[in-house]
Amino acid sequence: MVKGNINSIETFGTLDGPGIRVVIFMQGCMLECIYCHNSDMIQRGVGKKYSVNKLLKEIMKYKSYMDTSKGGITLSGGEPLTQYKFVYSFLKECKKNGIHTALDTCCHVNKNVIKQVSKVCDLFMVCIKQFSKNKKISHSRYNLNKVLDNILYLSNELGKTIILRHVLVPGYTDGKEELDKLTDFAKKLKNLQFIEILPYHSMGEHKSGMLKTRKLNIPSEKEVLKCAEFIRKKGIKTKVNC
Repeated sequence: MVKGNINSIETFGTLDGPGIRVVIFMQGCMLECIYCHNSDMIQRGVGKKYSVNKLLKEIMKYKSYMDTSKGGITLSGGEPLTQYKFVYSFLKECKKNGIHTALDTCCHVNKNVIKQVSKVCDLFMVCIKQFSKNKKISHSRYNLNKVLDNILYLSNELGKTIILRHVLVPGYTDGKEELDKLTDFAKKLKNLQFIEILPYHSMGEHKSGMLKTRKLNIPSEKEVLKCAEFIRKKGIKTKVNC
């Protein structure tokens, strides 16, 4: 029986999908982003082990709150798809119980994984790490073309709802070239809800983990609003997640 390695569970999340959500932070990630605030979740094979039934029993305690608020569950991390077999089995059981499912992912996996998980996932929230190669924000193994191809496949071929998440890091992801490429790509998606701007914050710097987070600048409110306005002028809906 497949088991999942879980770092923690947030029972009343309001920032990771619609309504009130149970957010499950899964252990393990294939990338090492310099702005990662969950660096303690990079290492694979650690964390508390859950069977599908055990985890389902835990989240069912909150089903009335999820139903009333039109919420659901969100798998985050780390990168949930490092444990895609568990993810698929768990989300399948959630759907059987009428629970809305969302995945917070970087989509840096093979297409067959995307195809399988898409059958049981309602919403994909995808963070594109970086379009520009001038200043590296993630591990050198990051394959942008694979990620973009997977997002297009989800949205335009499989008809899945997409939210693009853009982490705003001054000097790295706030430039015109970066935002132009982001919005140009967003326009290709048939089922995009909006681009969600996540201003970089330093709250994860105190965490221990595999990654020593580099000291980065925190964007000002003015910089965040400027980014949102730039994207809106390109004809794309935006949301700021602080």
